[in-house]
Amino acid sequence: MKRSLKVLTMLLLISVASHAQKLPADSIFAKYYQATGGKALWDGIKSYNLKRGYTAASAAPYDANITVSIPDQSMSKTKTIMKRSFVYTVKGNQGWLKVPIGQKIDVKDLSQAEQQNMRMEIYSSLVPFIDYKNRQLIATTVGTETLNGVQVNQVELQGQGVKYNLYFDAKTGLLVRQKETQAGVETTTDFSDYAKSAYGILYPTKLVEINTVDKKPVTIRSTATINGPVSMELFKR
Repeated sequence: MKRSLKVLTMLLLISVASHAQKLPADSIFAKYYQATGGKALWDGIKSYNLKRGYTAASAAPYDANITVSIPDQSMSKTKTIMKRSFVYTVKGNQGWLKVPIGQKIDVKDLSQAEQQNMRMEIYSSLVPFIDYKNRQLIATTVGTETLNGVQVNQVELQGQGVKYNLYFDAKTGLLVRQKETQAGVETTTDFSDYAKSAYGILYPTKLVEINTVDKKPVTIRSTATINGPVSMELFKR
């Protein structure tokens, strides 16, 4: 009987300790902002450009050039594959795709789902928890665990049609993994090689992405320019 009571007491203590270690999601986000340059710098982001190169073992490499104007809620994403450039754009409540056909450009409307995905990318191309409350997302701390030998804090961020599971290095505060679940597809991205932009924030220059459909890892090399000049020509249909 005494032994049973001791076991029960130990289990209760472990449970209480585990609960006490569960940090609020906002505290985890705040540590990330602090680790990458400070919240004031993040709040000052009005536009950004990402130049990315994608390589995979069994597919042709391609490049992407992403430009975002946050106040205008506009995004232009050019994918260049074998010298052919496909341009995806959302602006306001419109979205379209420009497809090169010979010497001409064919313009097609994006579906509502495609437009919605791109509007989420306006934020998630940096980090998905930017201004998350005003974007009707709910953040919940899942707890701590070990990932690749490192203790991490996991936060679940959920909104209409999308869920993110975010894994932050408990020591550095940096985001090291993201799992995005959307339309039944889970995409896992590992982040590394953080570098400081000219603007002053740290960002991951290497991403390794794999999803449950293709099941083939893709390595992405990324260069970021924050608050650089943005040509409005990019957002013209």
